[in-house]
Amino acid sequence: MDIESMKTFMVLAKTKNYTRAANQLFVAQSTVTNRIIELEKELDFKLFRRTNRSVELTAEGAKFRIYAEKVIELTDTSLAEISSEQKYDHYLRIGCADSIYEGHLAGLIRKHRKNAPGDYLKISIGLSDHLLEQIQNGMLDVVFTYLPLRKNSLHCELFKQDTLVLVTDIKNQKYKKGITAEKLAEEKYLMCNYALQDVGQYIRNLFPKYHQFELEIDDCMKIVPYLIDQDNYTFLPKDMADKYIKEKTLRRVPLIDFNTPVINSYIIYRKPLTKICSEIFKI
Repeated sequence: MDIESMKTFMVLAKTKNYTRAANQLFVAQSTVTNRIIELEKELDFKLFRRTNRSVELTAEGAKFRIYAEKVIELTDTSLAEISSEQKYDHYLRIGCADSIYEGHLAGLIRKHRKNAPGDYLKISIGLSDHLLEQIQNGMLDVVFTYLPLRKNSLHCELFKQDTLVLVTDIKNQKYKKGITAEKLAEEKYLMCNYALQDVGQYIRNLFPKYHQFELEIDDCMKIVPYLIDQDNYTFLPKDMADKYIKEKTLRRVPLIDFNTPVINSYIIYRKPLTKICSEIFKI
């Protein structure tokens, strides 16, 4: 079972069309067909079923897709690591939730890059549950998430505690003296998921049951453009919001009759702790 066949399978699973898969891979359509046929022979089950003009994964194909994704990632990562050992002093694969990166890690990593240009850092930004899966599968060395993980082979500890602040565009002068929970429920609030924590549920409970937010997103960084030059509101981690407040892009709105819960973030790393990890994050 070669890696090129797996990659071809992954592209076809995404495009659902042999012609588009071939174009994306820069090979003949017959090459895609032959690779899938050989892969199905080796596995002894069908990966795809044909519809009118496309293909769909079978139940077995859907399960194999999860396996193939892991194998491809591990293969590419391992080859990159072997190559980097000859070129760089140290190698570290870092996974991080977006707001933790913006609020806490970006400055530390920039400082380390300046002091140790001979080190190789691979940084993956993603959702907490996906990052936890990756470190358990050996694809990452250290992750920063909003969800803890207890495993014998991994060490998990509290990294930071963030408070949430309500922000809006700097030109929106409404509620300069503060806002009540009742008034907030009447405003155009944009919802950020906050990694499925209790924090997200707390914010939802500030609004009427079954309230439909006009925008929901699971990436704090992606929500900021929808605040600028608009009269929208959202909660952001304070360390992340401070950047925009100092730049006078966003304004903090004081809370009058309610408070927000604390957001816990965690650092999880493979044992034993590597020297480069200790140097960057001061663990």
